[in-house]
Amino acid sequence: MTRIATLARGLMAGGTLMALGACNMAPHYVRPDLPVAPALPQGTSYPTLAAGDGAVDAIGWQAFFTDQRLKDTITLALANNRDLRSAIAAVEQARAQYKVGRAALLPTVTAGPSASISRGGNGGNGTGAGGNFGSGTNENYQLSGGISAFELDLWGRLRNTSRAAFETYLASAEGRRATQITLVSETATAWLTLAADRDGLAVAQATLGTREQTLKLTQQLEANGIGTKLAVAQAQTALDTTRADVADYTTAVAQDRNALELLTGAPVPEALLPTTLGDGTQMLTSLPVGLSSEVLLRRPDVLQAEHTLEAANARIGVARAAFFPRISLTGLLGLASSSLSGLFDGGRFTWSASGSATQTLFDGGALAGNLAYAKATRDVAVASYEKSIQVAFREVADALARRGTIDDKLKAQESYLANAQKAADITRSLYRNGINTFLEPLDADRTAYAARQALVSARLARATNMVTLYEVLGGGIAP
Repeated sequence: MTRIATLARGLMAGGTLMALGACNMAPHYVRPDLPVAPALPQGTSYPTLAAGDGAVDAIGWQAFFTDQRLKDTITLALANNRDLRSAIAAVEQARAQYKVGRAALLPTVTAGPSASISRGGNGGNGTGAGGNFGSGTNENYQLSGGISAFELDLWGRLRNTSRAAFETYLASAEGRRATQITLVSETATAWLTLAADRDGLAVAQATLGTREQTLKLTQQLEANGIGTKLAVAQAQTALDTTRADVADYTTAVAQDRNALELLTGAPVPEALLPTTLGDGTQMLTSLPVGLSSEVLLRRPDVLQAEHTLEAANARIGVARAAFFPRISLTGLLGLASSSLSGLFDGGRFTWSASGSATQTLFDGGALAGNLAYAKATRDVAVASYEKSIQVAFREVADALARRGTIDDKLKAQESYLANAQKAADITRSLYRNGINTFLEPLDADRTAYAARQALVSARLARATNMVTLYEVLGGGIAP
């Protein structure tokens, strides 16, 4: 009966401790309301949006980009970029910290053998009135294991510490995803910019050849008494301007490649570099953009901010638990014997147990200060979370505004170039036939040249806008 009563008391005590262990001093987490409009912007400046929140984040970057050279370049960047490697290492750091914090929830069990041998007697080996003094050897062997200062987490201090570490780990994982999305976007933009500048260089070089021929023709006309020295000077000016443009574009192409190789973290083979931007359709030309602002909550940077907020919320529980007693248990179990062979065969069983409780009575306001700091940190995290959503809304809205008008601009630019080229051809023909002065074909040629370069810029703007829209809507992760 005594053993039954003891067991019953033990079970009751254990149940009481478990009930106390269910206490959690952290505030109940509630996600803040969206600090932006519930729907993405609409109007004449924006494209028509579908109902719902879309599924851009489900489109992997390898499906979004269609040019194999561009995809291979992005793969190179994902394998070698140092910023991404640093982000991955930060995730491993946070994961290790979480494991350390979680281990505090479990007792640390230690075990170790010990042995001692001593020799002694009444005077050693000498003789006396009583004859030979006795001597002997004492042996003592022990094997013990125990738990040292295991804290009972009655108020949730350890659990909230572990929860904060876990949320920090999740935040770092989302930070890695955000870094990856940014890297994919920046690599694609750098690759497309290189392609556009190569097109710009080709336009400048072609114009340079045309203007060299124009200068020769003007010089011949002037030599024959038909042209003027003014026309020769104007032709030379146009030629020199184009030479400067060729030099600038040559520099830009070299710098574009340097920027791209910084992102890839390794030299990019020539076979992967673009030769031309073309019409700028190296990626999907449309995305399933939904109407709801809820899509912003799936962006990695927003998720990172939310996990940081949840970690701050858990740390309030840690600060509150510090006001309550900390109870620790220490236990030891072991075997002892005077002979090594008898340690496991008839050895004496020993045990001990102890507990301690500490309670802060006066600390000059340190605990209250820590709690106030934890609450203020939570408030900062709330503001940061809400700001991240507002920034995301602005980025998506800006990208949509550009997307809603870029096709119209591109069509206008194509029409402008066609008519500018036609005007240049007509005025050049009239000049050769002696009807116009050189000023008319010169101005028309400058207009056509600017129109060709502007068309390249418009195509680049449309291509990079699609990349930006894909990035700000949270795409780029799935393979």
